[in-house]
Amino acid sequence: MAQKSNTTTVKDIKYYQKKFWQLFLYGLGTLILFFCLASWGFFGAMPSFEDLENPESNLATEIISSDGVTIGKFYNENRTPIKYEDLPPHLVKALVSTEDERFYEHSGIDAKRTFGAALRLGQSGGASTLTQQLAKLLFHGEGSKFFLFRVIQKAKEWIIAVKLERQYTKNEIIAMYLNKADFVNTAVGIRSASKVYFGKEPRDLTIDEAAMFVGMLKNPSLYNPLRRLEKVTNRRNTVLDQMVRNKVLTKISRDTLAVKPIVLNFHPESHKEGTATYFREYLREYMKNWAKENKRPDGSDWDIYSDGLKIYTTIDSKIQQHAEEAVQAHMKNLQEEFFSQQKDNKNAPFVNITDDETNRIMTQAMKNSERWRVMKDMDKTEEEIIASFDVKTKMKIFSWKGEIDTTMTPRDSIRYYKHFLQAGLMSMEPQTGHIKAWVGGIDYKYFQYDHVGQGARQVGSTFKPFVYATAIEQLGMSPCDSIIDSPFMIHKGRHNVTEDWEPKNSDHQYRGMVTLKRALALSINTVSAKLIDKTGPESVAALTKKLGVKADIPNQPSIALGAVEITVEDMVAAYSTFANQGVYIKPQFISRIEDKNGVVLYEPVPDTHDVLNKDIAYAVIKLLEGVTESGSGVRLRTEGGGSGDNRWTGYPYMFTNPIAGKTGTSQNQSDGWFIGMVPNLVTGVWVGCEDRSARFKGITYGQGATAALPIWGYMMEKCYEDKDLQISKDPFQRPDNLSIKVDCWSPPKAETDSTAVDNPEEEQSTDEFEM
Repeated sequence: MAQKSNTTTVKDIKYYQKKFWQLFLYGLGTLILFFCLASWGFFGAMPSFEDLENPESNLATEIISSDGVTIGKFYNENRTPIKYEDLPPHLVKALVSTEDERFYEHSGIDAKRTFGAALRLGQSGGASTLTQQLAKLLFHGEGSKFFLFRVIQKAKEWIIAVKLERQYTKNEIIAMYLNKADFVNTAVGIRSASKVYFGKEPRDLTIDEAAMFVGMLKNPSLYNPLRRLEKVTNRRNTVLDQMVRNKVLTKISRDTLAVKPIVLNFHPESHKEGTATYFREYLREYMKNWAKENKRPDGSDWDIYSDGLKIYTTIDSKIQQHAEEAVQAHMKNLQEEFFSQQKDNKNAPFVNITDDETNRIMTQAMKNSERWRVMKDMDKTEEEIIASFDVKTKMKIFSWKGEIDTTMTPRDSIRYYKHFLQAGLMSMEPQTGHIKAWVGGIDYKYFQYDHVGQGARQVGSTFKPFVYATAIEQLGMSPCDSIIDSPFMIHKGRHNVTEDWEPKNSDHQYRGMVTLKRALALSINTVSAKLIDKTGPESVAALTKKLGVKADIPNQPSIALGAVEITVEDMVAAYSTFANQGVYIKPQFISRIEDKNGVVLYEPVPDTHDVLNKDIAYAVIKLLEGVTESGSGVRLRTEGGGSGDNRWTGYPYMFTNPIAGKTGTSQNQSDGWFIGMVPNLVTGVWVGCEDRSARFKGITYGQGATAALPIWGYMMEKCYEDKDLQISKDPFQRPDNLSIKVDCWSPPKAETDSTAVDNPEEEQSTDEFEM
C-alpha cells in the first residue's frame, strides 16, 4: 500500500508539472501573441516607421526679429523644439533623477520598476520610464480609465518605447520628451515654458528653476506655479532631494536652493499680447495666403500653426520696443488732455455733428460689434439686438491706468471707446526697404484695427513734398527759387474744378516773395496751389503712383493740400524714395522662411524701380530739412520744455543732426501726422480718433506737430541712446556734381516766422477743400 501511494504521488507531481508548463507556455504564448497583435495594429493603429522618424508634430511657427529675438508665434500648441545641446546639464540631471533613475541602463522598459509596480498593484510609485512617457505623449495621450483598454494602451506604450530606444539616442529621447511636455498656461515644451515663466532661454535656467519644471511634470495642473506656489515649491524641493540621492547635487547646495522663493517673470505668449502685436497679425494674414500658394513637397498646404516654420522678419526688436514705448508714453498723456477737453461736450467725443450723424456712427458701431454678430447668429431680431445694447452689463474696459472692472451698457461702452485717440507708426530702412518697427495702434487686445497697413487717413500737408518734387522735376525749379505768397484762385473749369477754388493760409497771412524751401517749411497753402496749377494735378498723381501709393488720387488741385487718404505704410515708403536717392523699394517685412529643419522655403526678391534722379531726390530732402530747421518741425531742435510726463507737449528735444521731415494736419485737425527721416531710418506717425468727428476742438493739440511729432522725437532719442542700433546722425548723401541749387540763404533766427512753431499747420475748414 505504501508503494502505491508513492507511485501516485510521483504521477501527481508529473501531472501538475505538465499542467504548470502548459499553462505557462500558453500564457507566455498568449502574452507574445497579445504583444504581436498590438504591434501589428490589431488593437488600433500603431505609429509607422515614418511616424517614429518624424514624431514632432504640432510645432509653433516662430517669428524672429532681425536681431535674433523671438517676438511671437503662431500656434495651436505653443511648442518650439530645442536640441539636447541647448539644454542645461542640471535640467537633464534633475529629470533623470526624478523620473527615471535607471534611464541610461534600460532599453525602454525598466523591468525592476515594472515588477515592483506589479507587486504593489499600482498603489504607489509608477513603472513608466521616460521613454514610455514619451511614447504616451507622442502617440496616445492620457491613459484610459477602463482596465482592459488601459492594458492594451500599456502594451502599445511598451512596444513604442522599445522602438524609440532603437531609433533614437538617449539624449534625443530626453530632448523630445522635454519638447513635448505640457507646462500649462500656453507653455508646451521646455523652451516655451522657460520663456513664459522666467522670460529666458532654457540654457539660462538656474538649478532651482530647472527643478521646478521637472516637478511640474508629475501633474502640471496641480503644480501650476500661478495658482499653487506653495505646492510647487514643495515639489521642487522633492526634485532637489532626488538629485541629492542620485549624487548629482550636494546636500549643502540642496539646503541653499530649497529656501529660495520661486520668483516668476511671467510672460504669456498670447496672440493679443506681447511685442509687435499688430505686425504679427498683419504677418499672419500674409502667411495664410503664402501657405496656400507655396506647397509642401507632397503638394499639401503648409500649416502655419503646427508645422514649426521659422519666419525671419526685418523687424528690429529694439527699435520696435522704442517705438511702442514712444506711442505709449505720448498717447497716455495726450489722451488725458483729450478727456479734459471733452468734459463740457454734451455729445462727447463728437464735435460739430448733428444727432442724426451721431446716431449713424453709433448704429454702425453696434452692427460691427461681436455682440451684434452673436445675437444675429441666434436669430434675434434687430429690435431685440438694439435693446440689448441698453442693458447694463458687467465688463472689463481699457484705460491707460490698467483694465477696469465696471458695469455699463454696451452702448455706453461704445461711446467710451470712441473717445480714445489711436496711433499708427512705421519705421523703414530706405536703402533696403526693411520695415524695422510697426505699431498699428495703442493696445491690440482692445483695439484691433491696424492704423499702419489697414487704415488710410487724410494726410494733410505731408502730401505737399510730392507737389514740390513734381515742380522740381517738370519745371526745373530748385529749393532756392522764389515764388510769391499771395491770394490765389483756380477758376471753374481749369483742372476739372467744378467751382472757383481759392485756398487760404491757416494764419490768413501772406508773406510776399519766399523761396520754395521756406514755403514748404511754413507749409504755405497758396504756394502749393500755385505749383500744382503749373504742373497739373495729373502729374502729381502720377508721381505718387510711382512712389508706391496705392490709394486712388483724384486729378484735382485740392490734393496739393492733402485732401487724400493714404496709409502710413505707403507714406513711409514714398518718403523713403527721397532718402534712397530717388529709387523706390517696396516695403519688405520678411527676410526668409525656413521649415522646422532649417531648409529655406522662401526668400523675397526686392521690388524696386527708379522714380526720380538723384539730384531731384536730394533737392526734396533739402526742402524737408528746412521744415525742421525753421518750420513746423523746428520744435525737434527746441531747447528746454520739460521731460518725463511733459514730453508729450512736443518741446523737449535738442536734436542737432540733419533731419528731414514734414508735419501734416487734416481738415478740422482730425488727423495729425509727422514723417521724419535720417539717412538710414524713415519713420511715419499718424494720430487721430477712429471717427473723424471725434477730435480736438482746436488746432493746438490736434495739429501734427503736437499730436504726432513727439512720438517720433521720443523714439529717436531712445534709438540714439542705443548705440548698438547705429542710427545715423550723418548728413544725407549729396550727389556728385549736383545740378540743382539747394544751398539757400536762410533768414536770421529773429526773422523766423513764429507761427511755424506755435501754429504750424495749414489746413482750413471743410468748405475750403475740393473733394
